[in-house]
Amino acid sequence: MRFGYTLMTEQAGPRELVRHAAAAEQAGFAFEVCSDHYSPWLDEQGHAPYAWSVLGAVTQVTERVELLSFVTCPLMRYHPAVVAQKAATISLLSGDRFTLGLGAGENLNEHVVGRGWPPVNVRHEMLSEALAIIGDLFDGGYVNYSGQHYRVDSAKLWDLPERRTPIGVAVSGKQSVTRFAPVADALIATEPKPELVHAWDEERAQLGQDSSRKYAQLPVCWDPDPEAAKQRAHEQFRWFGGGWKVNAELPGTSGFAGATQFITPDEVAQAIPCGPDAEPIVKSAQAFADAGFTDLALVQIGGDHQDGFFEFASRELLPALNEAYGTA
Repeated sequence: MRFGYTLMTEQAGPRELVRHAAAAEQAGFAFEVCSDHYSPWLDEQGHAPYAWSVLGAVTQVTERVELLSFVTCPLMRYHPAVVAQKAATISLLSGDRFTLGLGAGENLNEHVVGRGWPPVNVRHEMLSEALAIIGDLFDGGYVNYSGQHYRVDSAKLWDLPERRTPIGVAVSGKQSVTRFAPVADALIATEPKPELVHAWDEERAQLGQDSSRKYAQLPVCWDPDPEAAKQRAHEQFRWFGGGWKVNAELPGTSGFAGATQFITPDEVAQAIPCGPDAEPIVKSAQAFADAGFTDLALVQIGGDHQDGFFEFASRELLPALNEAYGTA
């Protein structure tokens, strides 16, 4: 596996995120992913800057790391034609270091445009149409499209990178794998489920397609004080254990606060490595390696607790991870 760093827009402001991106590259991370939120999960996180402005700035303070949106929902808040334009621009600014990560979204972010929140099967239909539109625009030339959910009238991307921007799609089960594996360049998931990886490879193999990159994400809470790490993880990340079928449906921070009010710090620490040592993080990465993921992005919990983490990652964590699981 290769190991990356998460620019988590829910826990830091835009200037801080850009500084973190430069520091993460210097620390030795292989890639960086950027969340795309209109709202944090919990009030305690306290941030939600516009991800695409952040990514544009990040392209100018980094030189080596690959960049991904992780993930953008091209269904309601953004029209697919506009997502294609944004992705092409970031690819150009980064010198072809960008992968467009897409997903079916969360009510938390999409309800703000006042269109309601459709059921998951409709969201998958919408994502399929969005992928078709974005793919056609990436091909160049004028695009017209008339579907069940979207229309496009004579759209063209006037600035396209020489390398076609790869597209990753977030999946969580057999339905989404079957639908999106044939039309995506990479898999994105949050749980170390080997069945997702196997099903993804099988779908692609049936069409004569090669195996692809497979991205996942692991939250950690590094701190010299184990108790402080546990408390911070509980304060800011107790929502994480709900799973995406739940997390996609709740409309706001108060809903997540209510749904997680009885979760204890000890329960959070059982799921998220907390404290000063590399060993628990390396151990937690094992499940993703065993499942067949090729790329794992770490989330350091706490927007104002990144600098010490970068020092720890450079000195201890990344060497341990690369020794255990290899790196490209």
